[in-house]
Amino acid sequence: MISFIKQKAATLFPGYFALVMATGALSIATHLLGMEVLAHIMLYFNMFAYVFLWILTIIRIIWFFPQLLADLTSHSLGTGFFTLVAGTCMFGSQLIVVGENYEFAIYLWSLGIVLWLIVMYTFFTAVTVRKDKPSLAEGINGAWLIAAVATQSVSILGTLLSTHVENGKGIILFFTLCMYFLGCMLYLNIITLIFYRFTFLELKFSALTPPYWINMGAVAITTLAGSTLILNTQDWPLLMEITPFIKGFTLFFWITGTWWIPLLFILMIWRHVYHHYPLTYEPQFWGMAFPLAMYTTSTFQLSKAIKVPFLEVIPQFMVYIALVAWVTVFIGLIHHLYLDIKGLKKVSKSY
Repeated sequence: MISFIKQKAATLFPGYFALVMATGALSIATHLLGMEVLAHIMLYFNMFAYVFLWILTIIRIIWFFPQLLADLTSHSLGTGFFTLVAGTCMFGSQLIVVGENYEFAIYLWSLGIVLWLIVMYTFFTAVTVRKDKPSLAEGINGAWLIAAVATQSVSILGTLLSTHVENGKGIILFFTLCMYFLGCMLYLNIITLIFYRFTFLELKFSALTPPYWINMGAVAITTLAGSTLILNTQDWPLLMEITPFIKGFTLFFWITGTWWIPLLFILMIWRHVYHHYPLTYEPQFWGMAFPLAMYTTSTFQLSKAIKVPFLEVIPQFMVYIALVAWVTVFIGLIHHLYLDIKGLKKVSKSY
């Protein structure tokens, strides 16, 4: 069993913390909509998932560091490490909103900032100075937008924590406001390249992987970050002064995310129905479950932030789509683990 765990750690998909992101976002969504039992079940599940994924990650750092470093500095795999940041901060936000635990969330926020610095500057330095770079078609995909997601997750958790800080509240909110705008910048830069790749370069159906749903997920979490700032404007005068700008900018990102949803569903049908691409479990599918849950949460909070109550109708049905997506991917994960354990038993018997 130990060798099996080490093997899983060696080949751990860098973006697996998207499982924590998806579960945290859906837990918060169900909590906001009054589904408390589901919200708390997902909180407890996320505690286990977060710890277990960190155990695998630590094993990988200790025993397989060269392979991990190669993944981190790769154009195609490196962005997956931003899920460590987003997963950590999303779990912290879940602890605050659902579990009402602020003490542990402070440590998670500190860890999230450290991870953000390490992953952000290691990855972008590596892909910048590399001599042999892939073409745009080969090198970029929707997972690049997790850089923006990670940045916004740091902003959200910090803003939530600021309400329970006596001293330095203005400093924290200034930092989270800067992270919000930085996340906006990253999205606008990266989505321009992805949109160009979509419309002017050949896009084979096999290349249309689930992380392209982050096209929508990144603006959904940006909407949540902006809404969270707006809901806390009373805590800092500068935030109150620029609230009209933040409201307009946040609404802009929400409508962008809304525009993406029909197109992404159409492209998914084009891939799996029209071209009969097999719909089998892979860790990247958590990159599809997360945006749907985040869109539900962000729309609910946006309706509160800009005082547009009729928008609350959308989360009322969107939460069930997000739940179906999460449960479907989770069943795929269980089946995948079952086959792995079954294969391990066969190997053990052969010896």
